[in-house]
Amino acid sequence: MAKERILVVDDEYLIRWSLQQELAKEGYEVAAAEDGESALRTVRESPPDLVLLDIQLPGMGGIEVLQKIKAADPEIVVIMITAYGIVDTAVAAMKAGAFDYLNKPFNLEGVKLSIKKGLDTSRLRGEVQRLRQEQQARFSLDRVVAVSASMRAVLDLVARVSSSGASTVLLQGESGTGKDLVAKALHYTGPRAERPFMAVNCASLPEQLLESELFGHERGAYTDAKGTKKGLFELADGGTIFLDEIAEMRLDLQAKLLRVIEEKSFRRIGGVKDIQVDVRIVTASNKDLDEERRAGRFREDLFYRLNVVPIRLPPLRERPEDIVPLAAYYLRVFNREFAKHIAGLSAEAEKAMLGYSWPGNVRELKNVIERATLLQTAAVIEAVDLPPEILGAQKAAVPGQGGGAPAAFTLPPGGLSLEKLEDDLVRQALEQTRGNQTRASQLLGISRDSLRYRMKKTGLMGGEDS
Repeated sequence: MAKERILVVDDEYLIRWSLQQELAKEGYEVAAAEDGESALRTVRESPPDLVLLDIQLPGMGGIEVLQKIKAADPEIVVIMITAYGIVDTAVAAMKAGAFDYLNKPFNLEGVKLSIKKGLDTSRLRGEVQRLRQEQQARFSLDRVVAVSASMRAVLDLVARVSSSGASTVLLQGESGTGKDLVAKALHYTGPRAERPFMAVNCASLPEQLLESELFGHERGAYTDAKGTKKGLFELADGGTIFLDEIAEMRLDLQAKLLRVIEEKSFRRIGGVKDIQVDVRIVTASNKDLDEERRAGRFREDLFYRLNVVPIRLPPLRERPEDIVPLAAYYLRVFNREFAKHIAGLSAEAEKAMLGYSWPGNVRELKNVIERATLLQTAAVIEAVDLPPEILGAQKAAVPGQGGGAPAAFTLPPGGLSLEKLEDDLVRQALEQTRGNQTRASQLLGISRDSLRYRMKKTGLMGGEDS
């Protein structure tokens, strides 16, 4: 590993020499300069990681040198050293970007400790910056696979919203359509990308724990509150908070969320002080929130505040043009991950995938390709390498027919009850699949959530999924 470089700038030879010797023993590569001009020349020619800089220098003063170092490279850590313990000078140095301020005569161990803290901070800052850049590249809209017009329209809307001042965004779509991906794209492609992105699934936590997770608590607020805890809203200040499965949030907590949106403030559990925050709130649900509102399960005032910028993610069955490109993309991903060299999918495999309704949407497609890549030893993925539900999709769509064409139906002269017909079809699908909701939804060409809605409506919620 390369040695970290330190530049010592002091007009006293003995101090420069002693610091060089001691710091070299610590494993650093050390350079020295006796004035500001030579220090800046070294910074330009061979930038150091850290500079020990005396404030009192001949010619150009230490504060001016500090300002020029920071203008050349803001990431260089600068520690000021002086024999003059003047408060105003220390304040000026810190305002100009100095990491620390040490007085002569200095303690060598104190200097070493300050250097270690400075370099640790620099490394951490660099790592955070690197990770942030990775996230920005990973969730760039250019990397989203979208050939269909419907998905391209979604990405265009996301691009416009991400750069806007919209404080609330509502994502709706079936499970597996990529709502979490869009939430991250909204954050990492917009002006808030340098600030935190916090996410929580409202359905995955008990109610009291969810409130504490979102808003934090004061010490002693309840039995297990041993200390003060900051919530996600506080931690996400200046950035984005993503509330997945928002429909599962209880009504009184929805009221607290509404207050955050309207007043940009909240109180921790057990707190008496308002905490101000500036947060973009992205919410998501695979339920129809308007329907939940009409049923009284979701606050009407909150619904209208969240629904300012609604973005609907279409299910995969509505954009079949994206199926093969998505499969090819995930094949490349898993080829790299598993060190495989699979060339692609056969024509038969692609045809089978295009004939399937994908109730689990993109998440299901990703899992299918991951499994096929992991288990495949041949040059291409064949249709027989795909799960049986995909192979049997066309045949299962119309029992007794292998072509996959929809069965002809003639409306009786006397008419019929569409609602009763729907109930009968749901019942038949569940009987044929022995209560398997996933298979029954495939037979009917609808999502599993849509099937469950119809089962509730007809009192058929006894079927087990597998």
